[in-house]
Amino acid sequence: MRDEGATRSRGRRPLHRRGPAVVLFLVDSIETLRPATPLSAISIAALLLGADHAAAAGLLDGAPLATRLGAQELAALALLIGVVAFAVVTAIALLRTRGRAAAEQQVARATIAGLHSDIDRLAALLMSEPQVLVVWTAGFGEPEVIGEVSFIAPTLAPHDILAYDQWLSPELARALGDAIERLRVKGESFALLLTTIQGRHVEAEGRPIGGFAVMKLRNVTGIKRDLAESSVRCQKLQNEADALRSLVEMLPAPVWMRDTAGQLVLVNAAYARAVEASDPATAVARHVELLGRAEREAISRTLDTGSGYAGRVTAIMAGARRSLDVLELPVAQGRVGVAIDATEAERLRSELDHIKAGHRRTFDHLATGVAVFGADRRLTFYNAAYRTLWDLEPDYLAEAPSDSAVLDRLRAARRLPEQQDFRLWKTNLHRAYTSTESETHEWHLPDRRTLRVVTTPNPEGGVTYLFTDITERLELERRADALTRVQGETLDNLAEAVSVYGSDGRLRLFNPAFATSWKLAPDLLASRPHVESVIEMCRPLYRDEATWHRLRAAVTGLDKRDTTSGRIERSDGCVMDFATVPLPDGATLVTFHDVTDSVNVERALLERNEALVAADELKLDFVHHVSYELRSPLTNIIGFAHFLGDSSTGPLNEKQSEYLGYITVSTNALLAIINNILDLATIDAGAMTLNLGDVDIRATMEAAAEGVQDRIVQNDLVLELRAQPGIGGFTADGRRLRQVLFNLLSNAIGFSPPGGRVVLGAERTSEAVVFSVMDEGPGIPPELTDKVFDWFESDPRGSDHRGAGLGLSIVRSFVELHGGTVRIDSAIGQGTTVMCIFPLVTTAARSAAE
Repeated sequence: MRDEGATRSRGRRPLHRRGPAVVLFLVDSIETLRPATPLSAISIAALLLGADHAAAAGLLDGAPLATRLGAQELAALALLIGVVAFAVVTAIALLRTRGRAAAEQQVARATIAGLHSDIDRLAALLMSEPQVLVVWTAGFGEPEVIGEVSFIAPTLAPHDILAYDQWLSPELARALGDAIERLRVKGESFALLLTTIQGRHVEAEGRPIGGFAVMKLRNVTGIKRDLAESSVRCQKLQNEADALRSLVEMLPAPVWMRDTAGQLVLVNAAYARAVEASDPATAVARHVELLGRAEREAISRTLDTGSGYAGRVTAIMAGARRSLDVLELPVAQGRVGVAIDATEAERLRSELDHIKAGHRRTFDHLATGVAVFGADRRLTFYNAAYRTLWDLEPDYLAEAPSDSAVLDRLRAARRLPEQQDFRLWKTNLHRAYTSTESETHEWHLPDRRTLRVVTTPNPEGGVTYLFTDITERLELERRADALTRVQGETLDNLAEAVSVYGSDGRLRLFNPAFATSWKLAPDLLASRPHVESVIEMCRPLYRDEATWHRLRAAVTGLDKRDTTSGRIERSDGCVMDFATVPLPDGATLVTFHDVTDSVNVERALLERNEALVAADELKLDFVHHVSYELRSPLTNIIGFAHFLGDSSTGPLNEKQSEYLGYITVSTNALLAIINNILDLATIDAGAMTLNLGDVDIRATMEAAAEGVQDRIVQNDLVLELRAQPGIGGFTADGRRLRQVLFNLLSNAIGFSPPGGRVVLGAERTSEAVVFSVMDEGPGIPPELTDKVFDWFESDPRGSDHRGAGLGLSIVRSFVELHGGTVRIDSAIGQGTTVMCIFPLVTTAARSAAE
């Protein structure tokens, strides 16, 4: 039994080699069907799978299978065998099915390969001619573009084919877009013949295919292309014909068309209105003519020659006689004509001729040179100022020279501005013939004149030149500008604060001194504030309402605009003099001058002068008092000295006599000083009066010389008297005149060196008598010349002279009291000359005579 089993085992494929799937299937079946017996499904599975003999022997251990297995195990075994048989059969069926599937797969692959070949063949056939397919799916996503789009536009990208305005005109782009929209939404097919922007013809065909929207674009060639081009030309001609027909219908001028026989075949509405027909068709049907027979025959004769007719005729149009410009031309179908109403044009031309004549007469009286050049660039008009400006001969201008010839002639005469490239300059000037705007130029001529040249294009063609001599105006502008700058600089650098208010009361002009003096911000003043605002800004420094009212009235007053002035003292101690001046243009000038320093100095001077006057009065009072008080004791001293010297009083020894002499000399000198002081005080007080009379000039000079004779001898001097023998006399106070000469001689003797010379002279003129005293002393410095006449001024200048300083003061006082003057001529080291000039008729004598 084992050998047979072993042989059968070797002759068939072990069960466990049929794969894990079968094993797992059998195990699962046994686990499901086994009863609750001591034999487990694992043991049966091990037995069936041909486990090891030792394991199998452990289960069957030499006992007959039938005896060892019960009824349930047999049933399970039978079931297992059936299942195995079913699995074997199924495996066999599966193998056969797989074989058939492999065969069918082989056939399917061959079919697919054939289909791919068909697709490639169809694609090659589809792309054999230039065309593009655009496929839209059921949705509204991006379409698929198949094909090369270069035949539509060389630079067009595939998906740019959907941007229709890039390769189609706006009208065709809208038509194609609308057709595609209807195809995708409603499934409507379309076929369009398109012409691209580059002039290429493309056929567009769209239809729904199998739920897709497909558009095919292909290049049109051959007959279709010719047909497309013809269609485009036909459409273009049709559009032009429609446009021309519409234009003809809208023309206000009558238009007609005749056949070869000369009969009307077409007229416009204006023609019907001109012949008073109800409509153009009625005018054609009734053959209503606008022109008369004679005019039509003349037109026919002209057209028979092969040329068109153009002329002016007279006709009745809409019941009125009108002048018509008729133009009629032969065409292939007959002839066409148009009549333009020229009645108004003739009237306007006549009026224009009159206006032109009037303008030309007016232009001849203008100082501006005017020259008009026509469309042919030849001179058509000029005025007298133009001829005079360029010094051109009338005969030359009458020849109507060209613009270029005139410029060349002027350049040859050196009357045009010097140009580096004259041809380029002339070309730029002649651009006015093709321009629509006027241009202005400035010409600086070699003769130092400046012209303003305006080139104005004429509506009918040509150019009008306007030449204006602006030399004087430019010179005046330069002067005015220079004057303005000078005035501006002057105003800005004035220490005086200046402001100008317009007639509206607003600040128009101010200088920095104004802003600084009133402590105002220049930005605020630059905004042109009103005078009220300026016053408010200045009020913190000065609050006198009366003064501000005066200034406000001076600026804003309309009726009475007078000059005002005054002085203000601000709270900060500044003193200002203000003045308002009305200007010719209605503005008002307001000035503020800072006089703080002047006022302070003036006040100081006034205070000092008052103090000096008071001191002088005090000094005079003191001198008067002292003089009067000294005179009485001095008189007693002089009297008693005289008594002591008298022999009746008793003898004196030599020493006493010497002392008495000293006393006498000193008292006499002191008495003279006191007398002089009293005389000066009397003169200053205005109480001095002159005892006028006839004075002998020579005798007065000798009397004065006699008074100083002892000093002349004592100082070893020489005294000369110089006067003309017949010098005569004049009216004066003799005693005061001798006192004047005595003081002059005393002063000269005091300053003369020993051995010197003193000259007393007199000279008579027609109006005065001049006394002069000359010495050879050290002279008087120029800076001390005016001081020598002051009281108690004495400068010995290195001499032994010591005086009280009253001599020259007395001299000047007495001379001026006579109405004369005193003059000093002196030089250092060359002596001094004092001249006293007495008028022949003194002021006192003249007053007494009057």
